[in-house]
Amino acid sequence: MYAILQGHSCVYDIQAITQIFFPNEKFTQVNAVPDQGVTALSRLENGECLGQVYVDGVLRESHSMFTDAIGLDPKPKLDPKNPRAVIPAAVPGGGDHDYDHDHELRRKLMMSLFIACKAYTGLKTPWGALTGVRPSKMARLMLAQGFSRAQMVRALEKNYWTHPDKVHLSIDVALAEEKILARQLADAFSLYIGVPFCPTRCLYCSFVSYPFEKNADRIDAYLTVLKKELAAVARFTRGRPLQSLYIGGGTPTALPEKYLDELLAAAIEYFGRPVSEFSVEAGRPDTITREKLRILKSYAVSRISINPQSLHDETLARIGRRHTAEDCLRAFTLARDEGFDDINMDVILGLPGETKDHAAETLAGIGRLRPESVTVHTLTIKRASLLRETLASYPLAEMDALEEMLCDSREKCREMGMAPYYMYRQKNMLGNFENVGYCLPDRESFYNVVIMEETQDIWAVGAGAVSKLLDKSADRITRIFNVKSLDDYMGRIDEMIRRKEEFLC
Repeated sequence: MYAILQGHSCVYDIQAITQIFFPNEKFTQVNAVPDQGVTALSRLENGECLGQVYVDGVLRESHSMFTDAIGLDPKPKLDPKNPRAVIPAAVPGGGDHDYDHDHELRRKLMMSLFIACKAYTGLKTPWGALTGVRPSKMARLMLAQGFSRAQMVRALEKNYWTHPDKVHLSIDVALAEEKILARQLADAFSLYIGVPFCPTRCLYCSFVSYPFEKNADRIDAYLTVLKKELAAVARFTRGRPLQSLYIGGGTPTALPEKYLDELLAAAIEYFGRPVSEFSVEAGRPDTITREKLRILKSYAVSRISINPQSLHDETLARIGRRHTAEDCLRAFTLARDEGFDDINMDVILGLPGETKDHAAETLAGIGRLRPESVTVHTLTIKRASLLRETLASYPLAEMDALEEMLCDSREKCREMGMAPYYMYRQKNMLGNFENVGYCLPDRESFYNVVIMEETQDIWAVGAGAVSKLLDKSADRITRIFNVKSLDDYMGRIDEMIRRKEEFLC
């Protein structure tokens, strides 16, 4: 995928638009239209925002939008009643990134190319030109400024060609998030602990994850270093309340009982029990034993995830999981027997070889278990996944089928008494759809919302972990990345601790 930008430098916006229509294509900027391949041209000249699509050097589609501005204004348009809130109708892509450009001009640059690409490809685009990771963020801004639901639907449909169903979904999520974030404590923080071990690596996975059997002899050393980082973060946050604690990975329950106990003991020793929520990913049913569940319970873990992804054995084998659907049902029953009354289950729609009937059967099976929450993911072709490397080998769901699966999942969750409470999107999702978390009343995950909305410091430890810290003086989020390599993490832990300490200075 080639791109030409003329008269402006809004690279992120233009790349985001092209990825809607040409997912998994490498984005390469050039100065002239090549003779081969697809090229997107975005030009700003004398108030004209021009978007064009060329194929093999030949112009195929073109669309213009005009604006009074002839350049990029260094100051964004602001709501005079709330100087920190950008006017929602002028926030390109959902407002996930901070820019010093004129937002309305950027929107027109995006829309001119969006309309040209849509005309060329003929693709359905349920979210229109909204490209942000957090589509509910714009809804929250608009709600804060007094927009009615009807006004929001009209504005987003007109300005971004967003389908009303998606606007209503984003409003529902925004309203739920407002209630959850109202529980946020002053000066509180959340903590993420990463455990980068799994029984196997799933076909679609791009997380930091090492096969347990090949790395069992490294667990002791990893926990030793991890505890050193935990102790440092405990010093940095002394005196502040820990609101939520999330242990993820990888699969934390891949750890043998001895090490799982050691990890939980260290977390409680350094930070005490969190005020609102203590979550542990027990995502792989084949890692769950009665003894491990009892260890989790002994440390007052309040929420766990048991993630089938699918309840079809052929699919589970295809994506690289060793457990069966029956193993998932067994693990869920075992957790209930041990007193866990807040269990989440993840499913992925569009897994290779699965149809809408497969998805419906999986959701029906989950419905019979009656978990407290369900997270419905749309398959994403992640850059570092095995699926991306072997994409041609797998049949993937068509957009219409995915849309039906998403509608069916929403209806099934509604039948279970659940409502959407958080949502996010990823690059290269099939159909450019979304991931949605549903839950029973008062069973929301605080951590899931705060990590999405970035309203609280989240300190993160472990290989590949990313801390997201509020820099209030500059009104921005600072991200501090730990290295992903297990060996590098263990060898460079002092350097990563220093990075975190420098933020406080």
